[in-house]
Amino acid sequence: MGVHFASYSEARAKLKELLDAAERGRSATVSRDDRTAAVVDGERLRCSLTRVCPSHARMVPEDGGWSVFIPGLPVAADGRTFDEAIDEMIDALREYAEDWQDHLLNAANHRDNWGLVQMICLSSDDQLREWLTGVAP
Repeated sequence: MGVHFASYSEARAKLKELLDAAERGRSATVSRDDRTAAVVDGERLRCSLTRVCPSHARMVPEDGGWSVFIPGLPVAADGRTFDEAIDEMIDALREYAEDWQDHLLNAANHRDNWGLVQMICLSSDDQLREWLTGVAP
């Protein structure tokens, strides 16, 4: 059974119980005014988001190097080698996530990228590399 706290004061007083429930994969929620927030285990959320947000990354050999882009996203990278291009793309994804949190989250053409941004923020470079290429390190 999950846990629910009707206020943040109650949740704060029982923070260990809230975090333990989230870690175990149980429903863990807190209400504030007319909104409910969910507390989830970061790795479980990251894994779920990688399935919901497949990268669809395209890797293209160009002019003796490589280009990487994701159709529909304003993110692309180039490198002399495939690995260099992937490293650059990881940096570009992290910059996009920062920009999204700073000022793009309410822009009509970016607001639906919430899940992608969360996945980027919760992922290590190796996890992002695997997400982009489909190959585990």
